[in-house]
Amino acid sequence: MNKKWWQKTVVYQIYPRSFMDANGDGIGDLQGIISKLDYLQELGIGAIWLSPVYQSPMDDNGYDISDYQAISEEFGTMADMDELLAEAHRRDIEIVMDLVVNHTSDEHAWFVEARQSKNNPYRDYYIWRDKPNGLKSIFSGSAWQLDEGTGQYYLHLFSKRQPDLNWENPKVHQEVYDMMNFWIDKGIGGFRMDVIDLIGKDIDQELTGNGPRLHEYLHEMNRATFGDKDLLTVGETWGATPEIAELYSAPEREELSMVFQFEHVTNTYLDEGEKWDKKNFSVPLLKEIFAKWQGLEKGWNSLFWNNHDLPRIVSIWGNDKTYRVHSAKAFAILLHLMKGTPYIYQGEELGMTNYPFQTIEEVNDVESRNMRVERLEQGYSETEILDAIRRVGRDNARTPMQWNVRPHAGFTTGKPWLAVNPNYQNINAEDAINNPDSVFNTYKALINLRKHNDWIIYGDFELLNSADEVFAYLRKYQGKKYLVVVNLSDQVNPFTTGFVPYKSVITNDKVRQEISQIELKPWEAFAYEVE
Repeated sequence: MNKKWWQKTVVYQIYPRSFMDANGDGIGDLQGIISKLDYLQELGIGAIWLSPVYQSPMDDNGYDISDYQAISEEFGTMADMDELLAEAHRRDIEIVMDLVVNHTSDEHAWFVEARQSKNNPYRDYYIWRDKPNGLKSIFSGSAWQLDEGTGQYYLHLFSKRQPDLNWENPKVHQEVYDMMNFWIDKGIGGFRMDVIDLIGKDIDQELTGNGPRLHEYLHEMNRATFGDKDLLTVGETWGATPEIAELYSAPEREELSMVFQFEHVTNTYLDEGEKWDKKNFSVPLLKEIFAKWQGLEKGWNSLFWNNHDLPRIVSIWGNDKTYRVHSAKAFAILLHLMKGTPYIYQGEELGMTNYPFQTIEEVNDVESRNMRVERLEQGYSETEILDAIRRVGRDNARTPMQWNVRPHAGFTTGKPWLAVNPNYQNINAEDAINNPDSVFNTYKALINLRKHNDWIIYGDFELLNSADEVFAYLRKYQGKKYLVVVNLSDQVNPFTTGFVPYKSVITNDKVRQEISQIELKPWEAFAYEVE
């Protein structure tokens, strides 16, 4: 097996606006991140996925880029970025940049030019039609916006201020590859590729994800940029199946290191792609999905519960009241002992929770606000809409990081751009680091285990039969077996096994001497080397 550094490392996602504010303007920045690198080194992570810090009007908090080779003033300067790279490398931490090349901002110089006239040299950098077809924006409404000046419609699969790039134009490829090589030359550790499965779309067939030319483009990108370098590349691919994931990540295909698949995330979505209406969390379905993805043969898995677009796992599937610490640790143990590269989203290692939004004025997210307008027109009540936002709105992940008990959780000396969760007095990094039983110290232990145990990285995975709400699996490596058992519920659940515990690996409760026939406590999780 061709072993790679990113198979052993744990990646930590930073959402820059919300991580740490060094200059008191209420918005996180690059100097703030630099000031917390020692904290991340203490946790043990090997790479940071840095959400966009490029120049942007911030219609979608930086995922609308107006200049790929400049830093947004609110985050700092290119000199700050260079310092972040140097300081991270000094601590053996790589920086993985967020690559957003499905679309740009409408303020990008290319689009400003493109809308000047139909025969402008940049016109073909974007997608234009005389009449809109039925394509819908992921952020609600039509995906087409009339450009008054030229009388044509441009495509935007996200906000109308995020026009889609035309990947059928080879000049777009060259611009993107030149930009990627600019960052590679600066010494970054790789790219997280935002909605990369959309770049191969066939507009006239109304086919957006996994389009016909997608893999051709990714192979070309690999050859033109990162292919001969030891970098981590992970694609955001909402529509991927294991078969499709192997197309992206099988080494011989020369595309990406791995993809983010979201099949487990949609466990509680009522319909495919519809997150606002929920059904109950199903542990049997979760087991089935993970077992399927652990069976990936030619590619490599990413492992995650949270990111900047998702609600806090401990609030939606755990119990963030009675069993917050136990359930946060249970989800961590379950995920981090599987095969794949784990990703931690900022605050997850503290067991941070969803925010108790009371009014729409507290909501910043463009997706949530658009949904509200659409649903009010459909007859939903304000209460129903806020319930949905409290449960799965993207702002849940974006509230400022909770560092200590000082005002605004120590995130800023100014007024934070988004309100801090009021529970920061009880949930914060300073307390967690000093408490041996904290969620933080369980994450730290799991990261350390991965560094020193090849069975976690390369071992085989076998799902075990168990009670519906119990997730139990074996990892097998070089003649040894490791049993992982997690009770994903508030109830006591039975667990029976023929294994004898030889050595405890990790637990979120007391170490058990015997595991052949036991009653698992609510949210109990453990791993043992077994005979």
